[in-house]
Formats: sequence, C-alpha cells, structure tokens
Amino acid sequence: MKSTLLLLALASCALAAEPPPAIAPPYYSIHYETSDKPGELAMPVTYTLWIPEGAKTLRGVIVHQHGCGKGSGVTGLTAAYDLHWQALARKWDCALLGPAYQQLTDGDCRHWCDPRNGSDAAFQKALAHFAEESKHPELTTVPWCLWGHSGGGFWSSLMLTLHPERIAAIFFRSGSAYAIWERGEIPKPTLTPAVYEVPFLFIGGVKEAQDPSHGPARIGDRAMLKAWREHGAPGGLASDPLSGHECGDSRYLAVAFFDACLAQRLPAPGSGTQTLRPVDPKLAQLAAPGASTAQPAGEFTGNPADASWLPSAAFAKIWSSYNETGHPADTTPPPAPTNVRLSAAGELTWNAEADLESGLGGFLIERDGHELARLPQKPVGKLGTPLFQGLNGGDTPVIAAPPMRYQDPSARPGEPHQYSIRSLNAVGLASTPSAAAVK
Repeated sequence: MKSTLLLLALASCALAAEPPPAIAPPYYSIHYETSDKPGELAMPVTYTLWIPEGAKTLRGVIVHQHGCGKGSGVTGLTAAYDLHWQALARKWDCALLGPAYQQLTDGDCRHWCDPRNGSDAAFQKALAHFAEESKHPELTTVPWCLWGHSGGGFWSSLMLTLHPERIAAIFFRSGSAYAIWERGEIPKPTLTPAVYEVPFLFIGGVKEAQDPSHGPARIGDRAMLKAWREHGAPGGLASDPLSGHECGDSRYLAVAFFDACLAQRLPAPGSGTQTLRPVDPKLAQLAAPGASTAQPAGEFTGNPADASWLPSAAFAKIWSSYNETGHPADTTPPPAPTNVRLSAAGELTWNAEADLESGLGGFLIERDGHELARLPQKPVGKLGTPLFQGLNGGDTPVIAAPPMRYQDPSARPGEPHQYSIRSLNAVGLASTPSAAAVK
C-alpha cells in the first residue's frame, strides 16, 4: 500500500494534476509488490483496467504500455482513464489496460521491459485477477492489442515472440528489442512462423535523429521491419514530422491502425472461437520506402519486401496525412453529450464520449441557443493537440477524470434558461447540441 501511495503522490507532482480517483467499476486495479523470487517481477507494479459499461462478453484487451524511466511509470496510472482510447475499446468490446511500473532508478528498466524477467507473468496474473473480480472470465483468453512507447515497444516486441497467437496487432512508438537481442545484450528469443503473422506499425519522431539518448532515429526498428517484411509479415513504418522521442500526436495514427486491424482480425461475436483471423490480403496497401502514398498490394510494382504494409485504403490515407502534418485529420463531428442535468443550484453536468477519429477537445456550453462558455478555458498540458484531459509525452492524460460540469456565473435567480452542450473534437469540429436542460 505504501508504494501505491508513493506512486500516486509522484503522479500528482510530475503531472501537476490530481491522481486518479478512487477505483470503482467500470475501473479495476491491482497492485503487486516487489518479488525477490527468481523469474518474478523485481519491482512494484499497478495495473488499472477499464471495461466498457454494457459489454456482456469482452473480445480483447488493449494494452497501453509506457516506456522506461521513473517518470514514464507514473504516466501509466492514467492510461485506462483516457477517453479517446476508451472510444476505441468501446467500439470493439475490449477492455483497456494501463500498467504502471514503479522504477526506483532510470537504469533498471529491463527488470520489467524484458517480459521474461517477470512482467509477462505479472501481466497475466493481473488479467486473471480482473477476470474474477469483474465477472469476465474471458479476460484470461481473449486477444491483445499492444501499444508500446520506447521501453513499452521493447516489451511488446518480446511479447510478440512469446505469445504471437494472442496478439491482434502492435503499435511501436519509438522502440523494440530487436537490435538489443541481435547484439547479444539479452537472450535471443525463439522466432516461430506465427510471429510473422501479427500486423504491426513502427513510428518514430523526426527530431529523434538529433536526440543523443535515442538517435539516430529508429535504426533498430527499421532493421526489425526489414527482417519481418522479408518473411512476408504485415508490417509498416510511419514518421512523425513534429516530435522527438515523446509520443506527439501519434495516438491518432495508433487508434486508426488498431481500428483497421481489429476489423480484420477479431472473430465474429458469438462465433464460439477466440482464434484471430489473418489479415485480409485483398485490403492491403503497400508504400515504397520514402513514398508519401500507398497503392493496393495487387498493383504494387516494387519489391514488396522493401515496402511498408498498411491494412486498408482508408488507413493508408490517414497514414499519408499524418506523415506529412503530424496532426489529426478529421472531417466528421464528434458524438453529442448525453444525460445533461441541471441541479437546483444551477450546476450543469453531463456525460460524453470521445470522437474515435480525433478524441475529445472540450465542450461548448450554450444558453438559449447562444454560446456561453467553452471548457476547458485554457489548454490542459503542453504537448500535442489540446484535449479535454490534456496529453503528456507518454500519450496518457494529464488529468484522469476532469469533471464535466459548469456553473453559469451570470444566471439570475428565477430567470428561465435552456442550456445545451456540444462536444468539440481535437480539430475543433462541434457536435450537434445535446438535449436541452431547462431552468
């Protein structure tokens, strides 16, 4: 318990925000202390899980794995609260899992980012705990989507070698273990034919080339991509023109990639199987090295082993746009807020879900059909496109659960008004107005 409280206190200081609220469904949490037994995890870890309300049978788990370092571990505490990632999980009836490893120093990362050192066993132990606690026994057997930043990518690449049959897709943000095991710094894993069937996408920041800690940019990742593509694996590469080793706005590419892969790979609901389907070769697009656009795989005239594989034409357009701008691209408005309530004291409260394409930027408060205010009044956080929850360099919210409420400071007692709320996505598009609340 003491280490959990310490981790929460560090989160408050590091992110200049309140730590996550008390755990209650649809959130679940489990903390494991350090173990000194061989093969078990040598540092504390907290796992937080979110389950979509109303999901009768879960179809998968989306794992948002932070990178190395004391500060990175802190960011994992808010991962499961991310409204944008929840929108993806909700669409596919998946749980969203955020691990938070408590490193004592920045130098002991491989105690967890090599899953053979106990983090694989702890991860699956946590899933078994959540399966019992949430009454979702399928959590122990459903497939996983693995998102990993830096050391989280290292972890994900080794999980690929251990459990390829369980992994629907992987998004590597600036990191894998391939070059490390090829240099003999860690034991080289066994590569079975199944590891070449899992779709994946690498992305790195252009500014990493000037980063003495992480540059030159993504040489090891490119080497892994080349080795996998030579085996026909469905893997690709993207570039973030605005970021360095931090995640930037790459979530907009990651969410779209997982969405496309889950559509192809998850077994149909009620099919009675949890065996992942192979990607559909008829939908694939290929992009030559350095190309800004992709072509249908059947029309590609270059060497497929040198090309980036992309899961669909729709995703290829998102990939092309992101490589050029580094920002989200979205032409559709977000869903409108629901359950708008007005208290006797005049406080408005509501519920809202994030836009799948570009997240939740904030809210527009309307009184009698005219704009009254916008929330948040000032951008939250300093990184990435401004969002309602804010965004840190590890692609998790600055604030886990900011309140959706507003008090009209100019309303006079007894004066009748109608209030409605519009959601704003990250590109500034507004939803239709919510149902009105009347005072």
